[in-house]
Amino acid sequence: MPVQREVVDAPSTGLTEVVFQRSVNMVTYLVCFIVCDFDYVETFTQDQKPFRVYAVSDQINRANYSRDLGVSVLNFYEDYFEVEYPLPKQDMIAIPDFISGAMEHWGLITYREVNLLYDERSSSSYNRKKVAAVVAHELAHMWFGNLVTLEWWDDLWLNEGFASYIEYKGVDHYEKDWDMMGQFLVDDLQKVMTLDAQLTSHPIVQPVNHPDEITEIFDAISYSKGASVLRMLESFIGSEQFRMGVRNFLRRYKFANAVTQDLWRELEEVLETKLEISSIMDTWTRQMGFPVINITTSSHDQTQLEVRQMRFLSDPEAESRDDSPYGYTWDIPVTFISDVSTRQQLWFYRNMDKLTLRKPSGASWIKFNVGQYGYYRVNYEPSMWQDLISLIHSSPQALDVTDRASLLDDAFNLASAGHLPYDTVLSLVAYLKHESHYIVWTTVATHLDKMARLLRSTNAYPYFRKYMVGLVSDHVERFGWNDTGTHLERRTRLVLMFLACSNGYEPCLEGAYQRLQAWIVDPSYYIPPNTRSLVYRYGIQKAGAEEWEVMLQRYISETNAQERVKLALGLANSKEDWIIQRLLMVSRNESVVRSQDYFSLLNDIAKNPWSTYIVWNFVKSHWKEMVQRFTLNNRYLGRMVKLVCTQFTSPSQLQEMKDFFQQYPNAGSGARSRQQALEEVEGNIKWIEQHGESLNRWFLGQNAVL
Repeated sequence: MPVQREVVDAPSTGLTEVVFQRSVNMVTYLVCFIVCDFDYVETFTQDQKPFRVYAVSDQINRANYSRDLGVSVLNFYEDYFEVEYPLPKQDMIAIPDFISGAMEHWGLITYREVNLLYDERSSSSYNRKKVAAVVAHELAHMWFGNLVTLEWWDDLWLNEGFASYIEYKGVDHYEKDWDMMGQFLVDDLQKVMTLDAQLTSHPIVQPVNHPDEITEIFDAISYSKGASVLRMLESFIGSEQFRMGVRNFLRRYKFANAVTQDLWRELEEVLETKLEISSIMDTWTRQMGFPVINITTSSHDQTQLEVRQMRFLSDPEAESRDDSPYGYTWDIPVTFISDVSTRQQLWFYRNMDKLTLRKPSGASWIKFNVGQYGYYRVNYEPSMWQDLISLIHSSPQALDVTDRASLLDDAFNLASAGHLPYDTVLSLVAYLKHESHYIVWTTVATHLDKMARLLRSTNAYPYFRKYMVGLVSDHVERFGWNDTGTHLERRTRLVLMFLACSNGYEPCLEGAYQRLQAWIVDPSYYIPPNTRSLVYRYGIQKAGAEEWEVMLQRYISETNAQERVKLALGLANSKEDWIIQRLLMVSRNESVVRSQDYFSLLNDIAKNPWSTYIVWNFVKSHWKEMVQRFTLNNRYLGRMVKLVCTQFTSPSQLQEMKDFFQQYPNAGSGARSRQQALEEVEGNIKWIEQHGESLNRWFLGQNAVL
């Protein structure tokens, strides 16, 4: 709250007593006091309330973007929710060393510098998007979480799922050419579906009975799955009905607590149709996982399609140990389009054995789950897959970018789980030589990067790398190193160059090395921020110890948090074991690597294929030290173990994990992360056994053709 009055020399000489205005009713976790000598930049909301961004004096010139975006988004939220921002001011502050990414303290939002400060010369397009998304997320909390607060942590998703979805609307309002609603697929939906396909997932609404469990559920299920089912809900009830229901929910429960069922009730009341929102959404929020719908032509009538559902698991042979009150069936909004029909929607309720629909007359192709709004996967009979493959090769623009991305995402995941031949997936992938959209390439890059990691220990790996170079090299040459184009084009350039460099495309590696050398010799040499992380990461792999040491010293002296992240990625990607050992040892010094950045650095090292085992041995030998420093209640500690271990692909490494977890059985808030790590590594081993040899033959055949 703003200062009400100051009394000099009170309560004693030399002190000043500061009295603040009385706060509104709020939960205790939102209270925040900060005493600092930071500078600020200021503007005013549409209601003339002050809106300030604070930072240390030498960083305040980087606060203008978040100020301008922030006030615009806050005004947008007031109009969208039709609920006034209730406080007399809004401050945001960038803290140099802050354990969380950001925290929605009411009226005084706290951030890491990397998530609040931006300037065009040193920040990448990714940095700009990250700042925009985090600011929009935290401001959404001023309504969801602050004005209306969850009754208990079981309903954490009401805070985090809503903020994670509404942030896209906020950023889309300010940055209209970013296709934020399309980016939702690659930033939230597709990632969380990978996690939610494991047995170690959990429902969105999850009973919480212990403090460690509170920390543990601040995860992708609460944030990204929560956001994904809200996006699906809005798509099937309509945007205006969704907005009105949310508005009524906020008005009814402001300055009070609410539970999930309260939201469903408000949404049901604004609907003209009699959809039972609570009944439908309970199947998505009160059981883990999601379905795959299988589309086949009816054996009785060739003009009809039959839709059946089953739970999708990354390992279909896995046996669930958790019962579901809904038997792992869902109420599914089934949508489809074709070349002769616009979007159609039908309901496939959980009590139905199958859904039957008539094929659009004369259709040459049919695509289900339009825009990937539904939180489910789609598998087709072989002839329908072939129709879609033919379409995407001949007329890719006939499908929206979100449909092209979802088709690829489904295909890769279905193949990984054994539901679809990889021949089908790779026939689909071949069209990418003619694809240039960021959302599609980011979707595919995630899967191809994982495939590279899993194939690294197999005979297929060199043939896979040659195939990848053939797939992306023309794109890389066309995009070049010049940092030009739209926001999405600049981000696409980085995705393509990453795929090229990571698969050994020599012109890309040499370009990175030459630019790194120029910067080593002359620190004023300008590397555009959008290619800087690539130059540091792959340039250092061809450099020696002397260049690495220069990079370390520049990292230590660097005050720009975003630049430090880029430099850390470079430091972590040396191929020399002894250099990585040196980095791990110096990283223990908080004057070199801040506590907030420590786990990110370890994760960067783990993703370096030459260093995964080095960092694993380091974690094992320094575990007690880490626990003493960060405590077992630190969720980032538990997640770090998972991120390191999930790089593993061999039975011996899996056994090492089990031995380590047995040696240190108390995992604190990292218990679920350990279970997920074990399940993922078991899946890695099984994937290589099932697909390694057939992919070796496929890529070998492709290289014979190239």
